[in-house]
Amino acid sequence: MKKVVVTGGLGFIGSNLIELLIEKNFFVLNIDKISYSSNFFNTKKFRKSKRYKFVKCDIKSHKLKNILLKFKPSCIFNLAAETHVDRSIDNASNFVQNNIVGVYNLLECFRDFSLKHKSKLIHISTDEVYGDILKGRSSEKYPYNPSSPYAASKAASDHLVSSYVRTYNLNAIVTNCSNNYGPKQHPEKLIPKLIFNIINNKPLPIYGNGKNSREWIFVKDHCEALLQVFKKGKIGNFYNIGSNKNLDNLEVTKKLLNISKKYKNLGKNVKIKFVKDRPGHDVRYALNSSKIIKYLKWKPQTSFAKGIKLTFEWYLNNREYFKSFNKNDIVKRLGNK
Repeated sequence: MKKVVVTGGLGFIGSNLIELLIEKNFFVLNIDKISYSSNFFNTKKFRKSKRYKFVKCDIKSHKLKNILLKFKPSCIFNLAAETHVDRSIDNASNFVQNNIVGVYNLLECFRDFSLKHKSKLIHISTDEVYGDILKGRSSEKYPYNPSSPYAASKAASDHLVSSYVRTYNLNAIVTNCSNNYGPKQHPEKLIPKLIFNIINNKPLPIYGNGKNSREWIFVKDHCEALLQVFKKGKIGNFYNIGSNKNLDNLEVTKKLLNISKKYKNLGKNVKIKFVKDRPGHDVRYALNSSKIIKYLKWKPQTSFAKGIKLTFEWYLNNREYFKSFNKNDIVKRLGNK
């Protein structure tokens, strides 16, 4: 049985990835420092599995090296990160510490560990490092041009990983993914925020004119891609992971409203409400994912129509999920990535 580590496994993508890995008969060690976005509800389905273990640890901690030496994973999937652009605009400090300093410490610990044990590091990043893509789609050779402190911190971490590959021959790969959606996503993000407001008869806040365009991928498709990168990815390479399908925020909102009408009567307050745009808001992200499709034989399986329906149903059937968060983290955040 192969053993792997997932950092940030109490979060959205991390917990979905752990679920997939356990289904594929991996033994998974979940390393998470337990932050505001961590949620033990996310591990409810598999926390009693014999192929799962949780350890509280910050990736900035030097204890990380001993954990790796003891567990001896064949792969580390690094999903430990600060992720919300709005929060990085409010205060960039945590993003610098966790996404840059934390990744530096992870690389140092992994470098020491890999001197004795063969292993891979998959560093999961974002399409936001490329900045505004007004036309076409950004390939892996596209220059980085981050717009927000969040995106800049992720860009820095990607460069750190790449430099360790070249300088120290580290067995590492970087992936850059488009906007994820699906079960277990924190309601500070667009889709779960909209669902929460629809369920609770609240207005639907949309930045600016709602025309900001994002490429959307169902989280389980992303997780399948990460597994394929582990199995077949080439060391030192970057892989874009996307759906090739863009929707603006207004389109997403209208699709959610149409779905929700099939499940419940909408309250009188459930209406689109345009609000002041945030600083430096990128107009469009769009990835060219032909590399992973061609060389790793992966492609997304879930259409947005199917994925958004599954997502809405999950939140509707798991309303207690929202109760596991601080109310201010839901109410005071607009929900746009």
